[in-house]
Amino acid sequence: MAVLLAYADRATLMRRLADRVAEELAAALAARPRAALAVPGGRTPAPFLEFLGKARLDWSRVDVLPTDERFVPESSPRSNAGLLRGTLLAPGSPGSAARLLSLHADGRTPEVATAALLDRASAVLPLDVCVVGMGEDMHTASLFPGGDSLAEALAPDAPVLLPMRAPGADEARITLSGAALARAACRHVLIHGAAKLDAYHRALAAEEALHAPVRVVLDASPPATVHYAP
Repeated sequence: MAVLLAYADRATLMRRLADRVAEELAAALAARPRAALAVPGGRTPAPFLEFLGKARLDWSRVDVLPTDERFVPESSPRSNAGLLRGTLLAPGSPGSAARLLSLHADGRTPEVATAALLDRASAVLPLDVCVVGMGEDMHTASLFPGGDSLAEALAPDAPVLLPMRAPGADEARITLSGAALARAACRHVLIHGAAKLDAYHRALAAEEALHAPVRVVLDASPPATVHYAP
C-alpha cells in the first residue's frame, strides 16, 4: 500500500521531496559506483527539479533520464530533456555534473527511435530512485489509458522502453515501461490539487492498471510514497 504524505503547500512539498530524493541518491552512491534517477517532465515538477539540482552530491556519478519523452526535438519547449537541462542540470548548479540520458533520437517514427535507445536506457537500470507524476486520467509517465501499447507496457516482461500513442497525448511518446518504473528501489509520486487527489483515490479503487496505469507504481514493493499538496 502506498504511503500518502500531505504538505501544507506546494513549495514545502517540492523542497521536502528534493531533500528525500537527495538522501536516497546519496545512499545509493555510498553502496555503488553510480546511481540512476528517473524524473517526470512537464511544468509541475520544475521547482522540485531546481531544488534537487542544488543538492550537494557527487552528481558526476548520477545518471538522469526522463520517465518519458514527447516525440519532439530537444529544442522544443515541450521536450522533457530540455526541461531537465534548464532545471536539474542547469549550468552552474551542482546537478549540471550529472549525465543526462535523453530519450530523444532521430528517427522517422517513435518505434525507430525507441529501438535506438533501448541499450542506452537498459544500461543504467534498475533505477535507484524514480519520481513520477500522475494525470487526472490516472496516467503516469506516458502510460495512458487507451494507449496503443499500454497492455504491452504494463506486462511484467515488458521491454525497458516503448513507443506510445494515446487519445490523451498531444504527440507520440517514448516511455519507460511499467516494469522499469516498478523495479525502482525508491518510488515517489508527485501530485497537487484536489483533482489529482481525487484521481489518486480513484486509482486505488480501480480494478486493474489498464484503467489506472499509475497503479503499476503504487502497487509495487516496497511501497511508493505519494507526495501531495493542495
